[in-house]
Amino acid sequence: MVAGVVVIYLSQLGAPMYAHERITLAAVANTIAQVKHYEFGGHYDNAHNYAGDVFFVPDDTLMLDEALRLGIRSLHDLFGGVVPHPFVKTKSITHGLITSGADRPEGWSPVFAQRVRTVVLPGYSVFSARDARIAAAHMLSRGAVRVKEALGDGGRGQNLMTTARELDKLLERFSPEEISAYGLVLETHLRRVTTLSVGQITIDGLTITYHGTQRTARNNEGRLVYGGSHLVCVRGGWEALDGLPMSSERRIAVRQARSYDQAAREYPGFLASRRNYDVAQGIDNEGQWRSGVLEASWRSGGASTAELTALAAFVQSPGLQVVEASAVKEFGKGRNVPRGAIVHFRGDDPEDGAIVRYTMMTRALCRAA
Repeated sequence: MVAGVVVIYLSQLGAPMYAHERITLAAVANTIAQVKHYEFGGHYDNAHNYAGDVFFVPDDTLMLDEALRLGIRSLHDLFGGVVPHPFVKTKSITHGLITSGADRPEGWSPVFAQRVRTVVLPGYSVFSARDARIAAAHMLSRGAVRVKEALGDGGRGQNLMTTARELDKLLERFSPEEISAYGLVLETHLRRVTTLSVGQITIDGLTITYHGTQRTARNNEGRLVYGGSHLVCVRGGWEALDGLPMSSERRIAVRQARSYDQAAREYPGFLASRRNYDVAQGIDNEGQWRSGVLEASWRSGGASTAELTALAAFVQSPGLQVVEASAVKEFGKGRNVPRGAIVHFRGDDPEDGAIVRYTMMTRALCRAA
């Protein structure tokens, strides 16, 4: 008798994926199947009569109505997250509105924006060109502003603005409907930035929580993009992570991510078994050191192979308390892979070019250290 099956699910609002992303998502789903002692069923087929429980690994955060149609009722039914409105899965929820009368999508939570105000960088979310110009006029007097597309990821969809004219030129690229649906983010620009990852995953009652550092890599077009994450993972929840030794700067990032995570409950129907928060730390336009959450990821992401490598190690060795693991993306031909690494993709992606993606566990300890 089959206990259950793990399936990949392509969500109704998911963006097109690179070939290496599709293959890596399959690797994530296959690892989860091994951890749960389920079969791996490939892509979900709603016409198929699955035997046993069905566990979903979506390509993107799911909408609440979509999750309910699939029979997803709790965080134990999927690797990822569920939100009530499309904009909630984007970085546009991170900041408040420029005025109380500003445009906003249906379901906007001013309470969430207020709760995270002290743990994010200075900035605004806008849902019209008019509000974007008002926000820019307010912020540009203090220096450069980073304008981010709400659905951009991996460093894509970002522009640095120093004048109102530059913003006007950028706004010409978007229709009013695009801005209204997902919004744009205007945020204080930081120099000498370190981007940290703070997160937590739960599968079958086992929770691991982590902090880590992101790396950048030059893609085949010469642009700096997300190149992977090195994670320090601990068995247990936020309290267990607090017990690890770490720098004061990293402890600030953990506190900020945890506050952001708790505030997400202001959106009715929110649930997540995978929670990942990017935190930027650097110097602002006035020379002040700042730290703030950039965005949340409630779906399988670039660090997920490292997360699951750690979780699998905790499952296999109950005495383990801390695991360090890295997920790496490198672009170009002839890249060497360290001995012992698990290679998920090596070759020429039809759209992204030559790339290798791999994961490796670098340290495992039976006590916190």
